Amino acid sequence: MSYDVFVVGGGPAGATAAEDLARAGKRVAMLDRAGRIKPCGGAIPPRAIRDFAIPDAQIVAKVDVARMISPTGRSVDIHIENGFVGMVDREHFDEFLRLRAAEAGADRLTGTYLRIERDAEGAHVVWRDKATGAEQRSLATYIIGADGARSGVARDAVPGGDTIPYVIAYHEIIKAPPANAQYQPNRCDVIYDGRISPDFYGWVFPHGGQASVGMGTGREDVDLKRATADLRAASGLTDCETIRKEGAPIPLRPLDRWDNGRDVVLAGDAAGVVAPSSGEGIYYAMLGGRVAATAAQAALASGNAADLKLARKLFMRDNKTVFKVLRTMQDAYYKSDDRRERFVSLCHDIDVQRLTFEAYMNKKLVAARPLAHLKIGVKNVAHLLGLVKPGWV
Repeated sequence: MSYDVFVVGGGPAGATAAEDLARAGKRVAMLDRAGRIKPCGGAIPPRAIRDFAIPDAQIVAKVDVARMISPTGRSVDIHIENGFVGMVDREHFDEFLRLRAAEAGADRLTGTYLRIERDAEGAHVVWRDKATGAEQRSLATYIIGADGARSGVARDAVPGGDTIPYVIAYHEIIKAPPANAQYQPNRCDVIYDGRISPDFYGWVFPHGGQASVGMGTGREDVDLKRATADLRAASGLTDCETIRKEGAPIPLRPLDRWDNGRDVVLAGDAAGVVAPSSGEGIYYAMLGGRVAATAAQAALASGNAADLKLARKLFMRDNKTVFKVLRTMQDAYYKSDDRRERFVSLCHDIDVQRLTFEAYMNKKLVAARPLAHLKIGVKNVAHLLGLVKPGWV
């Protein structure tokens, strides 16, 4: 079978790319390993729900409060005004996206990517069929690598694709307890505590009848399972039934290059598009899949592989500044518990809360409040320099 585009990976990035291409009338295949569930808090903002037509049936919880918890146990509740953050269960959400791509006309293949071979005909994706164990070869004009942070496609085809930095995320899906003083089904808890994660954070996110409890770190000396057990104990969740446990690498920053100038372009985690500081990936993965599909369509129309560069260009046009700000914040505040304490203290500020969630919900920096930005800038510097004590806002 010959394809216009062969998509490797069926997560949010790959499935979105495959669906967009199929709806555009292209011959597209989507290869996915199946049976793997990525560890993920599962948060998707209204922008993602709107832009990617996520039905309400996929939203297992609606969160309208975020609780930030400091190393000393101080907490700040940030209420989401006029909206909510949707929570999805990746076990079902990813499959929904794959089915939707197939319904749009994409050929759904189940197996494992092996390599890319090229000859006079063009590029062949070599993959192992899960059902038969046999090697298959699929000819494609262009290939989208959406196969995760340790992408085989990126490693094989894109310069620098084998050096992407990442942290390891680990979580446990548990049976959610009844609402109580420590757990609320409409609240996300974000724990900034070096005992849980020395360089990132821990979380307790509601998923309807279930909850995701986990943490992330880039340090090899951290016992992720022990840290998660400690988090469960601190959150009163030790006795809750454990449904499954999952771990995976999460990229730290977008790659400098997403294409090979010939026939391959990357999307999602394979391109490194996870937001610094928050680790948010679903929206950015789906957007990455969309711009990769747009770039592939442009290259098909022009016959010029240079158009594959359009994927990174489109993504960075709208998100480069957001990623830069979030990276600066992570570098500034995640270094020590003293800094984390000051960060949670800063979150008491109502301007910080409003601007943060306006930016999160709409996926763009808010420029309409210059005085608020100025106030935040001054307070941010004061907290970083230790000119104010944590808790003084």
